Amino acid sequence: MADKIIRMGIIGYGGMARWHHMMMQTQDNLGIQAVAVYDISEAANMKAKEDGLRVCSSAAELLCKDDIDVVLIATPNDWHKPYAFQAMDAGIDVICEKPVTLCSADLQEMIDKANETGLMMTVHQNRRWDPDYRAILKVRDEGTIGNIFKIESRVSGANGIPGDWRAVKSEGGGMILDWGVHLIDQICDAYKEKITQVYARVQHITNQEVDDGFMAVLTFETGLVAVLEVTTTTYVNYPRWHVSGLYGTIQIDDWDLNGKIVREVAKQGHDELVPIQAGVGLTKTMSPRSSSTVEELPVPKVGGQHIEDEWRKFYDNIVAHINHGVPFIVKHDEVMRVMKVMEAIFQSEAENRAIDTYL
Repeated sequence: MADKIIRMGIIGYGGMARWHHMMMQTQDNLGIQAVAVYDISEAANMKAKEDGLRVCSSAAELLCKDDIDVVLIATPNDWHKPYAFQAMDAGIDVICEKPVTLCSADLQEMIDKANETGLMMTVHQNRRWDPDYRAILKVRDEGTIGNIFKIESRVSGANGIPGDWRAVKSEGGGMILDWGVHLIDQICDAYKEKITQVYARVQHITNQEVDDGFMAVLTFETGLVAVLEVTTTTYVNYPRWHVSGLYGTIQIDDWDLNGKIVREVAKQGHDELVPIQAGVGLTKTMSPRSSSTVEELPVPKVGGQHIEDEWRKFYDNIVAHINHGVPFIVKHDEVMRVMKVMEAIFQSEAENRAIDTYL
């Protein structure tokens, strides 16, 4: 017997939810389709109708329908928990947009509710499938640059925070919760060993109510250091990734995978170093490697030919979970770890110190 098509309701039909629906329509045999929407905005409801979706007058109306198997919650962040509870009370599986909620205590209540009801409750951490992130994993797994000891992961913008709920503290705004959650999820997905210290500086350049940028330094028990940074007031972007290994470096400049790998192919003796002029002085320490001792490689391409092929992998897993009980990829303990790292970032800023952790 063929698997049934999973029918999805959407609560909150803003830009991200509409992206979900648009991407679904590009896929053949996805196994899941959006059928209904609830949003408090009449403009959003008009867009939903234009997109061929049934519009409900309340969340309760959407959740009581027999044709809803799973609900996607894509509202401002402060509404994720209430709607998740309402959905699970109605016996419906839940996908939350990130961040799942605003604090670890609320998240624990959501996890407890999912365990009590036996329903799925997971988070759309879609950037685990970003090609730039997958390229970093490939370089690590293949040992291309040797043992990695430092990872710098940054996203940069120059437009401040969009003038919507993302700029409102009570609604879960700010860049730690908006973009930080992605960078933290990626580094926690890549490295399972414990984080022993978190130190952060938070910016309020254009917005005093919520953070409009931050830098966090995460130290792992193995000695690995990860520098995570989000800025909305940088007019020349940082590289997306700069990763240092014992025998090489990979730099990825952007989401289009521009960049390079430079790695050692032969040892260079100290007596071979030629001093260079640096400013008004000389340096041997900072002189470049001889070209005969290194090689340059392109950034590896990972995954399908089209970004849609990577996007669908999250939903392929959701369909397999609902139809066949396959474990869902974004697990409760992983979401909790990310939430607690974010809380440590807020604590570090508030107390102006490094926070010792075991996360």
